[in-house]
Amino acid sequence: MKYLLYLGCLIPYRKMGYEISARRVSKTLGIELQDMPDANCCGLPIDTVNHEMMLLLAARNLCMAEKHELDILTLCNGCTGVLMKVNKMLKQDRALREQINNQLQKIGLEFQGKIKVKHFIQILLEIGFNNLQKFIIKPLDFLNVAGYIGCHLFRPSEFMEIENPENPSVFDDLIELTGARSVRYVDEFQCCGFVEGAIDSNIPLFLAREKLNNVKNAGANAMVTLCPACHQVFDGSQRQIERRFSESYDLPVLHYPQLLGLAMDIAPEELALNDLRVKPTKLLTSLTKT
Repeated sequence: MKYLLYLGCLIPYRKMGYEISARRVSKTLGIELQDMPDANCCGLPIDTVNHEMMLLLAARNLCMAEKHELDILTLCNGCTGVLMKVNKMLKQDRALREQINNQLQKIGLEFQGKIKVKHFIQILLEIGFNNLQKFIIKPLDFLNVAGYIGCHLFRPSEFMEIENPENPSVFDDLIELTGARSVRYVDEFQCCGFVEGAIDSNIPLFLAREKLNNVKNAGANAMVTLCPACHQVFDGSQRQIERRFSESYDLPVLHYPQLLGLAMDIAPEELALNDLRVKPTKLLTSLTKT
C-alpha cells in the first residue's frame, strides 16, 4: 500500500504530533507514505469567497497526484472533504471538468480523474478489523474514550464515503479496536466551532466548553479526534476555557493514530504525545500498569 501524503496547512505548523503518529503507525501497518511534492492549500478556506479558485486549488493537487499515479492519503477532515468532493465533481460533470482544465492548461496540467482521495481511517477500514486486530498488543481496556469525528468527514454524504452519515458508528468501532470503551455523549455530532472562530473567537470556546462538559458527564477520561482543526479547539483551547469559566477538565485529547499506536505497543515518545497541550499523564501511568 503506497499513497501520497497530503498534510494540508494546519498539521505541519500546529499539529505535528498528528503527522508523526500517523507516519509511525503507518510504518508498522505496512502503509508506505510518499510526501506530496509542491502541494498547495486544498481550497477550503476560500470557498465562500471564490468558489472557482477553490476548485482550481483542489484540482491542481489532484493533478499532482495523477502525475505520480498514486492515491492521496489525507489526515485533515476539511482537506479530505474538499479534495474528495472536487475529485468526484470533476469526474461526473464534463462541462465543469472542461472549464477547470481550460484554466489548468495554463500551468501545463490536466485533470483526468485517475486517482482517489482517502482519509487515514478509510484506509484502516480497507485493511479490515480482523487484520488490524493482529497488531493490537496492549489493549487499552482501562480507558473510556469519547470520539469526535468532526463534520467534513461524513458531510455532505453524497460525496463522502462514511456509512450511516446521520449517526456514523465507524469511529466508535475504531476506538473499540484498541480495547478502549467508546463513550457516547450529548451533541457529539455538533460542530466544534473552529471555522466560526474566524468570525468570533468566542464561539469555539463556548461550543467546546459545552462539549467538554458533556464528555466528562458521560464518564470519559480521554477524547480522540480525526481532524487537526477539531483537535486545536479541544486540546489547544482547553486551558483557556478552564481559566475563562473557572472550571477544570484536565481531559487529554489524542489524535487517533496516537490512540491506536499505544494499543500497538508503540512507545509514547514515538507517537509525539508530548506535543499535546493537555498532557496524558494519568493515561500513561495506567498504561504502564497493564
